[in-house]
Amino acid sequence: MENNFFIDSDNLSDAALAKKHRLENDPASRRDITEYLPGMEKIESDICEKVMSIADSYNSEEFTARDVTAALSHDTCTVRDFMALLSPAAEPFLEKMAQRASIETKRHFGNTVYLFTPLYLANYCENYCVYCGFNCYNSIKRMKLTSEQIEHEMKVIADSGMEEILLLTGESRSMSSVEYIGEACRMARKYFRLVGLEIYPVNTDEYKYLHECGADYVTVFQETYDKDAYEKLHLYGHKRVWPYRFEAQERALMAGMRGVAFSALLGLSDFRRDALASALHLYFLQKKYPHAEMSLSCPRLRPIVNNDKINPRDVHEKQLCQIICAYRIFLPFAGITVSTRESAEFRRGIVKIAATKVSAGVSTGIGDHESKYTGKDSGKDDATGDEQFEINDTRSLDEMYKDIASDGLQPVLNDYLYV
Repeated sequence: MENNFFIDSDNLSDAALAKKHRLENDPASRRDITEYLPGMEKIESDICEKVMSIADSYNSEEFTARDVTAALSHDTCTVRDFMALLSPAAEPFLEKMAQRASIETKRHFGNTVYLFTPLYLANYCENYCVYCGFNCYNSIKRMKLTSEQIEHEMKVIADSGMEEILLLTGESRSMSSVEYIGEACRMARKYFRLVGLEIYPVNTDEYKYLHECGADYVTVFQETYDKDAYEKLHLYGHKRVWPYRFEAQERALMAGMRGVAFSALLGLSDFRRDALASALHLYFLQKKYPHAEMSLSCPRLRPIVNNDKINPRDVHEKQLCQIICAYRIFLPFAGITVSTRESAEFRRGIVKIAATKVSAGVSTGIGDHESKYTGKDSGKDDATGDEQFEINDTRSLDEMYKDIASDGLQPVLNDYLYV
């Protein structure tokens, strides 16, 4: 599939446009994506080779209805069965896949649906990724929360009843240092039972430090497992180093994190191959680290600030449902998260089938939870930073809690006891 992503230069300031041109002509933007940068830790692991040897050879068109029927008849879903369930041949079997996925979900998770919310600490970024609103040349309002602002945001969120938080930053070590993130983790421990991180990949010793500060799990988006597409989409910055990003979850587990989450941003390349690689990434790491909790996210591309022309490529709701059902059948024990990128209607339906975790009361901006949760305005023009992408499902925690309960499911804010 050809990627036709572009930046809408008409929406950029002169300064941002000049920066874009400088970065495009910087030698670092032509660096081999497999070449580690100074300070990046290399680990001995065969996970990448295992995942990519299968993903690179995957031809979704070779599977037939007979393959799909056989896959659904097996008690245990093999890798080849999973490939069949992701293929176009499986689309007419979506109802049967949903029925099988629902059985597996109830067997392993009961009727529970877990709720969490993200908190963006900063939107500064040193990467040039053409599809992301935070990318380093995009002319947006940048902001980094102070310690006092972080605590205030956390208190507002905790007062809503939320007990799990996911802390996020733009990928900038200079503006969001590991020590800064660690301080936020220690603060989050005062207000929340479960603390997750979605930050730039770091080394094992740094993940260990963040775990000691209070982080429980780490989420990393590989974005796409297609190296050719990855190279075209990530033109500058540490994120351009493909294998360092791929190995992030394993470094986190080596550092003692309780859990890790995986994802491709569906729509950047062949979504079937990216879905296959994401699941295999989890599958092989689970075999190597059987004690760890692992989950998959299923985000699709969304419009961003200064470029509303970016949308999912060839990934429609029916196909997203197929992917999620295939995930559940192949990995019945894994958590599956569906974000506010998707509509309220879709999320209400998919939690009845296969998804086990959804975000609620979401803001992808910086410092605006009080206005969104309470309706109060700070009165300061510089009190908030721009959002990473547009969300679709804008329901509050209370609204989502009631909707989930009214659908016959059990909304769960926390199921961990610390003694």
